[in-house]
Amino acid sequence: MSLFNLAYARHTGGQFVLRIEDTDRARYVADSEAQIFDTLRWLGLPWDEGPDVGGPYAPYRQSERLDTYRPFVDRLLADGHAYHCWCSPERLADLRKEQAAQKLSVTGYDRLCYGKTREERAELPGFSDRPVVRLLVPDDVDLGFVDLIRGPVSAPRPDDQVLLKADGFPTYHLAVVVDDALMGITHVVRGEEWISSTPKHLLLYRYLGLTPPAFAHMPLLRNADTSKISKRKNPAARLMWFREQGYLPEALRNFLQILAYPPVVPDTEVATFDEFVAAFDWAKVSTGGPIFDLTKLNWFNGHYIRSLTPSELAARIVAHLTWTGEWPSAPDPARVDLLTRATPLIQERLVTLSEALPKLTFLFTPDDELVVEDDAFATLTADAPRVLDAARDALQGLEPFEDRAVEAALRAALVEGLGLKPKFAFGPVRVATSGTRVSPPLFESIALLGRASTLARIEALRARLA
Repeated sequence: MSLFNLAYARHTGGQFVLRIEDTDRARYVADSEAQIFDTLRWLGLPWDEGPDVGGPYAPYRQSERLDTYRPFVDRLLADGHAYHCWCSPERLADLRKEQAAQKLSVTGYDRLCYGKTREERAELPGFSDRPVVRLLVPDDVDLGFVDLIRGPVSAPRPDDQVLLKADGFPTYHLAVVVDDALMGITHVVRGEEWISSTPKHLLLYRYLGLTPPAFAHMPLLRNADTSKISKRKNPAARLMWFREQGYLPEALRNFLQILAYPPVVPDTEVATFDEFVAAFDWAKVSTGGPIFDLTKLNWFNGHYIRSLTPSELAARIVAHLTWTGEWPSAPDPARVDLLTRATPLIQERLVTLSEALPKLTFLFTPDDELVVEDDAFATLTADAPRVLDAARDALQGLEPFEDRAVEAALRAALVEGLGLKPKFAFGPVRVATSGTRVSPPLFESIALLGRASTLARIEALRARLA
């Protein structure tokens, strides 16, 4: 939602407002606000007004605005548009179970408290001395509204929504209406699950004499089986998962963009956020539930990785490793230099930043700690000892010890000298130096390892084959 909110704000010269809606104390998580800030900053979606940057309508945390809401509640009560409800949580739970058992087509609160005084309600079962305040929804409530994306929309009839909870906190429904009006919000972009709430929001605007904003309800992302993406079942529903996996923010932005919007650059789905902003039009936003295709995201990420220079990519990899804690916040400059020099070897093969270090582990492993993987060891044939002997002799006094010289020396010794085909000639050397069957380009890797490490590893494997 933030991506499309910000795009429209930038397209029209408006302000993107970040408000923390934290009135549901039962679901409040202490570090959730910091996660929101971190995620949006990482994605490159800055806000113009918010709790940390301030603005003309501060405070921007709803929990700090409680005194703002009470006068509006009192006005609704005085005008007969709201009423107190003393039903206990247990009674409400029983009511829901009874309605479910009866398979009623219309469910919701049964208005037991409506029109009663506290004393009258106290004489009935299921009484609580801590009332809530409910909106009185008229029978002829208007269920239609115009959506910026969908055009005319008809929503289900709402029940008498709780506006003020027993703890004195407003519900989302009251708080957003009041705050959007007081903060001058002109456009609200939210998920399509809020379509059913829009009639009661518009009713509140009318009862309170406030001007409603325009609404745009975005389609919900779907799994491959078209089911709704669940944060509990699908880690990809949590945005920071993408950072943990090593996706680039610009790739994720571009991917999310095309899920609900057609390509903005002819003949390609690749487009910058600025290009998206310039072309933005609500009429082009899709209303169908887009399928979250991780393969497609991987393609985008690979494209953006290969569009970086090797030094830029190396810097991204280092930043990722320090952020995940795999490397210390101030890594050894020698390790950074080695990774920077090795990055060109893996750039074409990378899909995510998290794949970089595993592909280069052999470069950062002490020679005596290198483990030859079982499947790699199993590829060695009876020719392996003489191949390793010849490779050792060819590299022993090689000068300069750089990739082209290494390649020439090994080809001369193993392909021409031993008469082996390249895939058989270089396999044992790859296993010895990297511990794996598959590694970055062999000759460049050997040059990065250096003479001493390369010879030590060849000798170690050779000893195992004696």
